[in-house]
Amino acid sequence: MDKPLITIKIRKMHIDDIKAVQHIAEVSWNRTYDGIIPLTVQNIFLAVAYSEEMLMKRLKMTPFFVVEEHGELIGFANFSPVKENGEIELSAIYILPEAQHKGVGTQLLTYGLANLKPNRICLNVESENTIGKNFYYAKGFKFIEEFDEDFNGYRLKTTRMALEI
Repeated sequence: MDKPLITIKIRKMHIDDIKAVQHIAEVSWNRTYDGIIPLTVQNIFLAVAYSEEMLMKRLKMTPFFVVEEHGELIGFANFSPVKENGEIELSAIYILPEAQHKGVGTQLLTYGLANLKPNRICLNVESENTIGKNFYYAKGFKFIEEFDEDFNGYRLKTTRMALEI
């Protein structure tokens, strides 16, 4: 595991965190997918997936954790509830660019797994997102498959990965 280089606090997301989560999502998406997904397609996705209404639903229905440093949010992770077979889905994990490569993502993933206690975690990552894929491989995730995905009218190659716990 990466050694933490900054002092953070991880907790469940609150309603008051919505604006900060929206900001983290936008900044992270724009940085991560620059040159991979057109900005207009990113903006359409962000407007729907990170709308206040959608974040309220996700907050109420799914495990949603945030990371703060000195009282400011710097990242978040959203998981599915644990299924009957003990599996969960990591639907999102984003850290502000300036807080990346300091062990924050690792601590956030570890926190989610410790709290949810799944026997398997799966995720989809855009195939050209090398930084994201390398992060997951470093945590022990294995490649399952690659498939084409229609992402708001834009064709993406998506990689499916899983980690047996």
